[in-house]
Amino acid sequence: MSALALILAKQGLSVSGSDQSTKINYQDLSNQGILIFKQQIAENINTICQGKNIKPIIIRSTAIPNNNPELKAAKKANLRILHRSDILADLIKQHKSIVVAGSHGKTTTSTIISTLLALTNNDPTIVIGGIVPHYGCNGHKGKSDLLVAEADESDGTLIKFKSDLGVITNLELDHTDHYKDLNDLIKTMQAFQTGCKRVLANYDCKNLREHIEATAWWSVKTSKGVDFAALPIELNGHHSIANIYENEKIIGQINLPITGLHNLSNTVAAIGACRMQGIVFEELQSYIPSLKAPKRRFDFRGIWQGRQIVDDYAHHPSEVLATISMAKNIIKTGISPFPKEPKRLFVVFQPHRYSRTKTFLQDFALSLGEADLILLAPIYSAGEKMIPQINNHALANEIKRLFPKMKIIIAKERKELTYLVKKHSLENDLILTMGAGDINNLWEQLITQRKHKQWTTYLAA
Repeated sequence: MSALALILAKQGLSVSGSDQSTKINYQDLSNQGILIFKQQIAENINTICQGKNIKPIIIRSTAIPNNNPELKAAKKANLRILHRSDILADLIKQHKSIVVAGSHGKTTTSTIISTLLALTNNDPTIVIGGIVPHYGCNGHKGKSDLLVAEADESDGTLIKFKSDLGVITNLELDHTDHYKDLNDLIKTMQAFQTGCKRVLANYDCKNLREHIEATAWWSVKTSKGVDFAALPIELNGHHSIANIYENEKIIGQINLPITGLHNLSNTVAAIGACRMQGIVFEELQSYIPSLKAPKRRFDFRGIWQGRQIVDDYAHHPSEVLATISMAKNIIKTGISPFPKEPKRLFVVFQPHRYSRTKTFLQDFALSLGEADLILLAPIYSAGEKMIPQINNHALANEIKRLFPKMKIIIAKERKELTYLVKKHSLENDLILTMGAGDINNLWEQLITQRKHKQWTTYLAA
């Protein structure tokens, strides 16, 4: 939503909006002249309608329930109401578009595509779910006719997007609040594929191979029968070195400063997408060493009392396992991108949504079991109603069943986390916070804890 707001404002439209979350970067939006309400109340609709000859158009996201006071006021005022996907679909239609879909890796792949296009003087318009380091924001109005957008599959609205090139990273069941089963999700992704003029897909994903008809394929496991491949030579905690193949022929080597096999896959997808736009490989190759992952993707936050804090958006079992594996590889090899060499992995995990936790309870337990020590935060509901017996205790019990010797700490409340991290962590720990909720601000709370009244009160109690 904030990316769309930025682009619409840069197009010269009068934009206002509201968000009750404290995570949003109000300053970036305010700098573009966007009026922001920090409460969602009916009076906001009256304010934006006053003194205007043209009625405003209301754009909502799926996260806004029908009983939202602003939405109810907009309906009462007979204002035109559109979904965010309608606006994005229109932007995609206006541009030569690259739209990235899939269960995991969308933000990183979109970020790398956008960055490579920008560095090769193909400044694109971008609408992405995370902060792109090259631009310092998630929404940018580019000078070229190219657009790179991230297509969120969580509510099924990506079927509206008719792109020139669709990139599909992988396909795995998620968002069980919307999809009844994997087949339901497959049908949605097939509808997205049908709307694309060309499709670039991940050959390493069995579900994509079996259910998607792609124009081109990429892989990090084989160069046979695929259009683009990155076969690793060296993977460690600092970088990934790989040979790049195109149509089964080696065309060069890259040194990627973003760790993890999954990120190598995201990168070869981006290279493939750019090559399909006609950009020469040698030009792309020269910029690979300067790539950076988007914010909240294995994001090093700093050092607190000898502990290194890394934050990641991982909130699905596959993402959690990939992120933990990356961290464990750093500890195992002793090759680290961080200032200090960590000795132990302390995972602080905040489950996201009751429905996801219930569906993947055992899968989460298996993924988290690779850590050395686990602190479980209460479930971040994301607006969902509670499900009986589904909580961080249930997840802890499942981990304990599978890994009897694992040390697990359970937080009763979100505000306990800083105290529990201080109590149970050791110097030289790598503290990895994971989740799509508000777990990302733990770093700020740790470094300001002595000034925080709640912290002092809690310790005294």
